[in-house]
Amino acid sequence: MNDIMRRLLWLPPQASTLAPKIDSLHYFVITVTMISSILTGFLAFYFFFKYRARRAQQSTPMVLPSVKFEIAVIGVPLFFFLLWFVQGFKDYIWYTTPPRNAMDVYVMGKKWMWKFAYAGGGPNAIGTLHVPADRPVRLLMTSRDVLHSFYVPDFRIKQDVLPGRYTVLWFTATRAGDYQLYCAEYCGTDHARMFGHVIALAPPQYQRWLDAQGATTTMAAHGEALFRALGCSGCHGATASVHAPALEGLYGRPVPLADGTTIIADDRYLRDSILLPKRQVAAGYEPIMPSFAGQVDEAEVLDLIAYIRHLGGKEALR
Repeated sequence: MNDIMRRLLWLPPQASTLAPKIDSLHYFVITVTMISSILTGFLAFYFFFKYRARRAQQSTPMVLPSVKFEIAVIGVPLFFFLLWFVQGFKDYIWYTTPPRNAMDVYVMGKKWMWKFAYAGGGPNAIGTLHVPADRPVRLLMTSRDVLHSFYVPDFRIKQDVLPGRYTVLWFTATRAGDYQLYCAEYCGTDHARMFGHVIALAPPQYQRWLDAQGATTTMAAHGEALFRALGCSGCHGATASVHAPALEGLYGRPVPLADGTTIIADDRYLRDSILLPKRQVAAGYEPIMPSFAGQVDEAEVLDLIAYIRHLGGKEALR
């Protein structure tokens, strides 16, 4: 039945675990709205003839509906709207919560291409993302210039990619194949050419592809080397003389701030701490950390974050 509905609505094939749920909500909303529209149109057509003026001086009779009728007219649409909300909200929570065992891939959008970096090791790629089928993949995305939107129709995933911020998206490909990737937000002159591919491979085939790329260094290893080259270990290291927060076990933990609020040490917080350190100062510490804006690019920021995640924390081991 789902496949028949999908073909009738010209939807692409379902190639992820997200697709059936999103399509089911789509079918439900369309079915209810179509039935409601047909019923409303039929009643309007019926009333048009039933209450038409039959003579020149005829006045329109006053219609006083019963309380039961008013309750039905208000209650039935409200019931369906609440039903849509409940189903949509449950799917939204699932859609926006990556599984803990997801494979991490960092995505950077820029005019006019998609760049991918594998947190667990693998070659950086432009335009083509290789992933294993039947394994959750978490995408941490940002833009180097303007607003983009990561869109794979067969997976039913679409998420805005913003400059200066991180957005998260996840999916699990249910079958091997080559799936088209688009930018779904107008981003400039060559927006129409900003497309790519997501190639899902069976797990053994993906491992063979990964092995064929040769030895690669993980993002955490790159981040550790950069961490030391920038002199960060002089303040955040175990033997540092400067009073600075320890980074071991930090990721995913709540951080009390100097203004009395608390924030979770996620990717966004770590990025701001590197580039805008005085925006959110940890409680008990002086705002002495320098900004590294202009010294590291977005790719290097992602490497540093991967290294800090590697140091451990509540959500570091997904």
